[in-house]
Amino acid sequence: MKLLFKFNLIFIALFGGGLYLISHFAYEFLMNNAREKVVEQAALMMQSAKSTRDYTSEELKPLLLKIPDTEVSGFIPQTVPAYSATVTFDRLRKTYPEYEYKEATLNPTNLRDSAADWERDIINNFENHRDQKEIYGDRDTPTGRMIYFARPIVAKPECLPCHSTPDNAPKSMITTYGPDHGFGWHANDVVAAQIVSVPTSVPVQKADRAFHNLLIYLVGTFVLTILVIDSALYFIVIRPVGRLSKLADRISKGETELPELPVRGSDEISEVTASFNRMYVSLQKALRMLNE
Repeated sequence: MKLLFKFNLIFIALFGGGLYLISHFAYEFLMNNAREKVVEQAALMMQSAKSTRDYTSEELKPLLLKIPDTEVSGFIPQTVPAYSATVTFDRLRKTYPEYEYKEATLNPTNLRDSAADWERDIINNFENHRDQKEIYGDRDTPTGRMIYFARPIVAKPECLPCHSTPDNAPKSMITTYGPDHGFGWHANDVVAAQIVSVPTSVPVQKADRAFHNLLIYLVGTFVLTILVIDSALYFIVIRPVGRLSKLADRISKGETELPELPVRGSDEISEVTASFNRMYVSLQKALRMLNE
């Protein structure tokens, strides 16, 4: 078995073991990193929706409340913070279609916002743990596993004119949604939660792409490293040793008038070559003395 082949086997074994360890830990790291990025993106989008809510509640709605209800031709959903936030998020979904947004509410005016059982658990958890400002985790759905990110929505005093009793609510709102739901709210109660959901396939795809690129770079680096090391071994070790071997073989067959091998450098191979040359010269002198 050739020396260069043996070295390559050692390099491949070492690299294979290193690649296995790197790939194992790297994929886990990339998956966690991709998941964190998805959650950060969800938080940013949720904050955008909250900003829309605050603008609607603090600036737009007070202006419209100054208009007598009799002068408003029907209920205006654009004045509802939940509606404006949902519409804004729907526009964001044109760029990020994987993300879903819902303002899940225990007792909503619009039944579209009714909280499902798992959403009720989140809202009740926020109510029972007021110091907890956000929750994220995984859940199974009929369409696959999802990551969810949630923050509480607390009833503010300015919400109560529309959500305390049907008598205080705008008549046009009662006409649109009826008097049976969306009332009985109390200030500072956790009445809903902002929830952003995204399929777990999104971070998996991100991690897979990053892992695939990492493997390409690692394999490319390995191939380049092997080529460089093989070249170095060939020119520094194998070729000089091969010359020594060929010269020794010719001398052993009786050829004694051969030129000495050139000595370049001061490394171990050069020292071996110089020693071989001295031995060859001594052999030539000994043969001459025997022939005289």
